[in-house]
Amino acid sequence: MANAGHNPNGLISYGPNENCTLTPGPQYCPASVGVYEYRPSLAANSVFIALFAIALVIHLGLGIKYRTWAFVFAMFWGCASELIGYGGRVLMWENPFSFPGFLIQIICITLGPAFYSAAIYLTLSKIIIFLGPQHARFSPKLYYWIFIPCDILSLILQAAGGALSSVSSGSSKIAVDVAIAGLSFQVFTLCVFISLCIEFTIRYIRAQRDQQRKTPLPTRFKVFVACLSLAIICILIRCAYRIDELSDGYDGPLIHNEPLFIGLEGVMIVLAVYSLVIAHPGPIFGRSDANTYETDVTATSDAFTEKAEPGMSTTQQSV
Repeated sequence: MANAGHNPNGLISYGPNENCTLTPGPQYCPASVGVYEYRPSLAANSVFIALFAIALVIHLGLGIKYRTWAFVFAMFWGCASELIGYGGRVLMWENPFSFPGFLIQIICITLGPAFYSAAIYLTLSKIIIFLGPQHARFSPKLYYWIFIPCDILSLILQAAGGALSSVSSGSSKIAVDVAIAGLSFQVFTLCVFISLCIEFTIRYIRAQRDQQRKTPLPTRFKVFVACLSLAIICILIRCAYRIDELSDGYDGPLIHNEPLFIGLEGVMIVLAVYSLVIAHPGPIFGRSDANTYETDVTATSDAFTEKAEPGMSTTQQSV
């Protein structure tokens, strides 16, 4: 965006008053003077739209089948945000100077992964109950009461950064700084989440060793955890990339590199979304007829306390 405002014939290539076009004529501007300095790939963005649309349908189907309403709510809005965001990039393929297209994609593509993080946080209480709440530092339901509000705060900051972009016309760093703050807080929250997961795993392994026995874990649970871990890693890579990309504002070199965006934003999030298809909590933990995860977690915790054999939850015995 360094070129914005310094265009042929004084034309405006970025902002609500943009008047550049790729059409030959008095308002013609080359794509290189646009905010991204390139014309987004129609093929790549169309593929992402198709992949996120398919994922949305799959997650909706699984959510309805297993009644995992909170999880599917988060995944639905995440996939919907991505669909709308990449639609904005298609608008920018038609017109690289489209300010509405820029706002749509910068806001929606930025927000999508925050919803996926929320879906991941919701699964932790299920995992704790499956392996045994006695190994956790906190009550299972306390984990999502901690992480979901943190994720909402991250979402608000990133949305605010996008909203500020709509009024700054690219002339202010405030919008970028707010978006970076939201992304950084999302990374921090994910790192804390990972730390607690690792701690819980260590406690579980030690308990198994102290009891001088090893409770075998079902293969499908191992696959579930592996895919959940892959989703977390992909989201972390993507967030680290976006923080680095925005660290120099809209004038930095990374924001003008589309192949890097495709690989570290698009591909990483597609991998995360489809990993969460395999790591959907429904097939491994069963139907949840409760209206909220809190009710489900409380009921399952009570059942564990009353019936579970030490070192193995009732859920684990039944899987």
